[in-house]
Amino acid sequence: MPADLMKRIRMCVDAACDQLLAGQVGYIFLRADDVAVPGIQFYRLMQMFAKYHVPLCLAVVPAWLTPARWRQLNDIGRHRVRLWCWHQHGWRHFNHQMAGKKQEFGPKRTQSAIENDIIRGRQRLEDLIGSRFYPVFTPPWNRCDFRTLKLIQKHDYLAVSTGKGSAEPSPDGLTNFYVNVDLHTRKEANPAAGWNNLFEELKAAISSGYCGIMIHHQRMNDAAYEFLEILFKAILARKKLQLVHFEDLVQVLNGSRFRVQGSGLRKSDIRNYSTQDTET
Repeated sequence: MPADLMKRIRMCVDAACDQLLAGQVGYIFLRADDVAVPGIQFYRLMQMFAKYHVPLCLAVVPAWLTPARWRQLNDIGRHRVRLWCWHQHGWRHFNHQMAGKKQEFGPKRTQSAIENDIIRGRQRLEDLIGSRFYPVFTPPWNRCDFRTLKLIQKHDYLAVSTGKGSAEPSPDGLTNFYVNVDLHTRKEANPAAGWNNLFEELKAAISSGYCGIMIHHQRMNDAAYEFLEILFKAILARKKLQLVHFEDLVQVLNGSRFRVQGSGLRKSDIRNYSTQDTET
């Protein structure tokens, strides 16, 4: 951890806010992946989000979820129900690609097998979670093929959430709430470069008006929780920034409560893919 971590986070957020246009809102969401099994780290994560009233998109692996596990997960967040957006994270988080980058929903599978897993994953979550389930699909490892995107659209999901540049552009009518900041999976050769690049990613995302942050609670240690808490404080101190989850973003696109007249999030903002690919 850098000795001046708090200062660097504040400087990063301040610099990003300074680049936002007059009257523009910077939308920020956090997506926690691989959710299903209650544990100390997950409990700590939920407590932190609840403490600061920060919304969280929870990507739940259907095959890992059981009635008992859902009762525990739901109980952890019962006092802040409106903060959580429980959605689908594939089917069982299993890699079917024997070569190349990992995918559960990739070219090595038949379309019927892909569709079957999408349907039974959603059915399981609807059966266990009920009305708390929100129809957004996050593919494991942040990527899937175009057939999968078309099937997600066919089965009336409101959006998909991949990594920026890690999947084919979505078909017309299917919004991609992609993540463009990864807090844990860094590839730099040394810690200093990792920190520098993380702050650059965060600054670029926030200053664009759209920032999607991916977290994995299983990988978090004390330092990671400390970083997140400082980041929350820095974001909450800025009126230009709005912490949201997927349901809020859908409302933004429908011109609802989070839109600022003449600015805010546009469909073009969340369909602007880069060529950068992120392995997670």
